[in-house]
Amino acid sequence: MKNSTLFYHMINRYIELAATPYFIFGFIYKQNVYAVRANRNILPLILKLDKASRGAGYSLRFCPTAAQKVFLLSQGAEWICSKQSLLSLVANSPYNRGEVFEKLLFQKNKQPWKKTSSPFYHTGDLVIGNIDYQIKFERATFLTERSLRRLEN
Repeated sequence: MKNSTLFYHMINRYIELAATPYFIFGFIYKQNVYAVRANRNILPLILKLDKASRGAGYSLRFCPTAAQKVFLLSQGAEWICSKQSLLSLVANSPYNRGEVFEKLLFQKNKQPWKKTSSPFYHTGDLVIGNIDYQIKFERATFLTERSLRRLEN
């Protein structure tokens, strides 16, 4: 399967399987952390096909380029904190950047946070105004070929 065909196949299957069509994407731009709410239509514009680790084939990842970050900013992204603040929180916790970003979003929305491992096809990560959102921070993996095969069997 050609890479572009695989890319769109994986996006379409992710969309079909996902519990919610809404996302909050987090990214660092010019020493600041931003979050933007979006629906599934944005996925082909900001995801990339990448090699997955440990023999899992290819993966869909959110690794925005500088131009994609400018685009996300134009979609109503909001400032969350400075990059230094995020990195300091990560350094002083057992959590990675994505988990700390998620925790910041929960706090911003006055909701209690605890680390969960609910799969994307069961539930979103955060509910705001009765809308379930999946939360993804830059460098996040959405789906690997291996996990897609498991879900389809």
